[in-house]
Amino acid sequence: MINIKEDERLMPLNHSCAHVMAQAVKHLYKDAKFWVGPVIEDGFYYDMDLGDKVITEEDLPIIEKEMKKIIKDGKRIVRQEITREEALEMFKDDPYKIDLINNMDDSTNITCYTQGDYTDLCRGPHVDTVKECKYFKLLKFSGAYWKGDSNNKMLQRIYGVCFESEEDLNACLQEIEEAKERDHRKIGKDLDIYMMSDLVGRGLPMYLPNGFILWNELENYIRNKEIKRGYVHVQTPPLGNVNLYKTSGHLEHYKDAMFPIMEVEDEEYVLRPMNCPHHMVMYSNSLHSYKELPIRIAEIARDCRYEASGALKGIERVRTFCQNDCHIFCTPEQIESEFKGVVDLILEVYKELNITDYKFELSLRDKNDKVKYHQDDEMWDLAENKLREVLNDLKIDYVEKIGEAAFYGPKLDVQVKPAVGNEVTLSTCQLDFCLPAKFDLKYIDSDGSKKTPVVIHRAILGTLDRFIALYLEMTKGNLPLWVAPVQVMLIPVNNEYHLDYVKELEEKLKNNNIRVKVDDREEKLGYKLRETQIKKIPLTLVVGDNERDNKTVTYREFGTEEKVTMSIDEFSDKINECIKNKKHNI
Repeated sequence: MINIKEDERLMPLNHSCAHVMAQAVKHLYKDAKFWVGPVIEDGFYYDMDLGDKVITEEDLPIIEKEMKKIIKDGKRIVRQEITREEALEMFKDDPYKIDLINNMDDSTNITCYTQGDYTDLCRGPHVDTVKECKYFKLLKFSGAYWKGDSNNKMLQRIYGVCFESEEDLNACLQEIEEAKERDHRKIGKDLDIYMMSDLVGRGLPMYLPNGFILWNELENYIRNKEIKRGYVHVQTPPLGNVNLYKTSGHLEHYKDAMFPIMEVEDEEYVLRPMNCPHHMVMYSNSLHSYKELPIRIAEIARDCRYEASGALKGIERVRTFCQNDCHIFCTPEQIESEFKGVVDLILEVYKELNITDYKFELSLRDKNDKVKYHQDDEMWDLAENKLREVLNDLKIDYVEKIGEAAFYGPKLDVQVKPAVGNEVTLSTCQLDFCLPAKFDLKYIDSDGSKKTPVVIHRAILGTLDRFIALYLEMTKGNLPLWVAPVQVMLIPVNNEYHLDYVKELEEKLKNNNIRVKVDDREEKLGYKLRETQIKKIPLTLVVGDNERDNKTVTYREFGTEEKVTMSIDEFSDKINECIKNKKHNI
């Protein structure tokens, strides 16, 4: 979908449509007051105070009808420059606009736009007449705290989108419907992957049996990849003494994203937001020789970060998650080979998991930001130049992003375009000269002197939670056989005559490490078959007289009508070959 916010024509069109929506709301709710109505990547929204009125699904068509009347009337949109005093008088009955005006700099050029009986405080730009906003749609609504502060009043937010033609609008609406079908929250519910409960807490997912199988398959997959490349896996606690994070600098630089400090028996603890401090301490447990380096400490680690409730989204944005994390302790001479090894692993995994739409970004510090970043110009110049050098040697196309580095060092981010929504950061690789020095880490070099190692922070799948969300949306829930929670569904045509053979097949398949389930409910065959499609079971075996009498199986793959008959041994071999080679179909 096109980025409306950056489109020279669609941006003012959507901005004007937001005003038309506000005008319609004002016609319908005379006491309505308005905060802001910006253009966003996929359209526009407007935040409004409607008193006791709470917007429902039924209200959107009513607002749309009033908008069509306004658009048909075709009033011009007129821009006017006004003084601060005129603005304060004009919007004296709207505390939200008064707040905006009072917070403007004295040098701000204040403008308003009028269309018929509606005037709004706005910088613009806008189209010439409301008639140009003809092709629009109101999409959804939600609550939004004034100024994004949970201590303030909850406002009503209505989202919409506007295009220049009916064809473009319909194409957008079709994309939106496709996105709904791909939304991991819907798929997660349909396939029994995970659940949420307010009683447990917002942003705290619980993985159901199907989800835990998917989780385990992905965890085992990446762990085995790492083991083959010389990684050692560890386990560390999901909290730590507050002094740990004072030493690392996270408490200073990352406090707003951390949960509050807990006091226990005269000690202060915090839920960890990341794993590097624990791994630094683990490295320091013994003195290392240069001959041992690189040491690659890996962990599928549970972390906790405070996310505002409005930012939470399924398992894509949560308050507790597991990172596919690793910290590589190496000598300066090993940076290039280790960094290349990480990039190679990223590319290998992406190829096997069929992740094709991605790009590399080199995230650098903003030299003018003296608060966010550890202050050491020599360290930053060395680290950033090292990463550039490696990326150039690998002939990898990348873009530089100023101000996106971690507080302790530059990083390589891999941005993946998911099937739904905006780009997300999946894999990261960060170079760090800072934390090893903070923790006074050492190794004995070849000349007998003590030196400080360099640390490379890296994550391949990012967090397993976000990766599962991305993977569900990418596959639309039609998971490859090797990660599918249920790989084979066995359905007897008649329980009385065929269930015994089904049980025999079930045992043989389980003995071949195939995840199989039997549907022996007293339901019609057609109902059972439809349910296997809803649950997106990769392989369905209907067992009748022919299969029982000939000791065979007849299977049908998800999404096809073709039926294939073969021996049970041949069937098992086919599945295991598919699983071994990470193939999607047999």
